[in-house]
Amino acid sequence: MSDEPNPDTLDRIVEARMKLKGRFEEKIQKTPSVADDRPLGSGPANRHGMPQVPVGQTVTQKWPVLDLGYQPNIPLDKWRLTLDGEVENPVRLTWEQFMALPQTDDVSDFHCVTTWSKLDIPWRGVRLLDLAALVQPKETATHVLCYGYDTYTTNLPLEEALKPDVLLVHTVDGQPLPLEHGGPLRMITPQLYAWKGSKWIKRIEFLPANKQGFWEERGYSDTAYPWRNDRYS
Repeated sequence: MSDEPNPDTLDRIVEARMKLKGRFEEKIQKTPSVADDRPLGSGPANRHGMPQVPVGQTVTQKWPVLDLGYQPNIPLDKWRLTLDGEVENPVRLTWEQFMALPQTDDVSDFHCVTTWSKLDIPWRGVRLLDLAALVQPKETATHVLCYGYDTYTTNLPLEEALKPDVLLVHTVDGQPLPLEHGGPLRMITPQLYAWKGSKWIKRIEFLPANKQGFWEERGYSDTAYPWRNDRYS
């Protein structure tokens, strides 16, 4: 496993990103938040054509804190992000290496399964798509399992994980992501319920089949699609 990206990392990411888009575009177009012609919710359409507020959700200006009772405080000089499993080029990134990757600014919504939504949040981070391009998933890869420093895990099919608004974010509203919300780095999944985005993320494992995470093993939905009230399996 390499501790440093190759010198041509940025060029390789751009090329591999295009290949991944071509490989998964058809599957992405069939995901519920793209293909659903009867989404449930209220308000104007978001950029994906879904009602901005999914069914059963209440908009809040606050950002409630939910966790497993442990908020790991990882010094940046000790922090690492591992990407491994069914990939051609597994890596373990330091904070400096992660921050040297292409950065993305985006504004998206945050839908918690506990029925609240926070809208129009400005984020900055790295697309999971670009991280996948860095390690190049094998043809056998179909899912990812994400691990947090707090022992949390959660699963995603690659057609959801590779959407361009799935980010590993370090900045929110122009400020470093607070510890209580998963800082220094967490994943966000705007087209799914927010538990699909691991806080304090430390590892993304590419898998040849689905493997349930913490809440999925406890009866929560594998698919977690907000516009169908898809909270539980």
